[in-house]
Amino acid sequence: MTEPIIELVDVVKDFGSQRILDHVNLEIYGGRTTVIAGGSGQGKSVTLKLILGLLKPDSGAILVKGRDVTAMGRGELNELRSVFGVLFQGAALLDSLNVFDNVALPLRERTKLRREEIRDRVINTLVQLGLVGHDEKFPAQLSGGMKKRVGLARALQLQPEIMLFDEPTTGLDPEKTLEIYQLFFETQRRFGYTSVIVSHDIPKVFNLADQVVVLNGGKLVAFDRPEEIQLCEIPEIQAFVKATMGHLYHSSDLE
Repeated sequence: MTEPIIELVDVVKDFGSQRILDHVNLEIYGGRTTVIAGGSGQGKSVTLKLILGLLKPDSGAILVKGRDVTAMGRGELNELRSVFGVLFQGAALLDSLNVFDNVALPLRERTKLRREEIRDRVINTLVQLGLVGHDEKFPAQLSGGMKKRVGLARALQLQPEIMLFDEPTTGLDPEKTLEIYQLFFETQRRFGYTSVIVSHDIPKVFNLADQVVVLNGGKLVAFDRPEEIQLCEIPEIQAFVKATMGHLYHSSDLE
C-alpha cells in the first residue's frame, strides 16, 4: 500500500480546559476525497488549520507527504503550503478585483510566468469551471454559487496536489449546494488532486466521499462508506446519525 499523503499521529489539541482533539489518528491517501463531519465545535476546521500548520498541536505529529509539519520553520511551511489549495467558507475573493484578476492573483504573486501564460491558464480554468463571460465582473455582481466557482478557480491556479474545503457551501440553498458538490466531484476527477472537505451538509456531501471521518468529543472515527456510520455502536455517533442523516441512508455516485 502507498504511504498516506496526510497523516495525523496521536494528535492532541486543547483550547484552555477544553480538549478538542484527544490522541487522534488519521490517514488520508492521495487522489481520494475525505469528508470530515461532526457537530459544531468538534474540531473540524481546527483539523484543517493543523494540517496547514496554521495551528500547532499540543502533542503528536502531522505528516504531509512524509514531512512533519509540527517541526517546520516558517520557510519550510511556506514551501510546503504550495502543495495546497484552499477554499474558505466565503470564497475570500477580493472585492476590488474582477473575476479574472482574482483568479490570476496566485500566478502573479507566486510564479514568474509571462503575462500571456497567465492569461492562457486563467482563461482555460474559467472555461473548465463554467465562468466564461464573467471574467470582468466583480464579486458584488456574482451569486453565491458563482463566487464559489471563482474561489475554486483561483485555488487551482498553482495546480495543488491537495485541496482543502472549509464549509464550502455555507449560505447556499439546497439546489446550489448540490450544484457545487457536483462541480467538486467533476473537478477532482479532472485534476486528480486529494480532497479534504469539512462540511455540515449531511448527508449530501457524503456522496463525494471515499472516506468519512466523524469527530465527536475529541475522538475520531473513520468509515470507508457512509452507510457504515449507521452501523457504528458508539452512542454519540448514533445520536449524530439520527440528527443529521435520519434512520435510513444510502449513498449514490455523483455521475
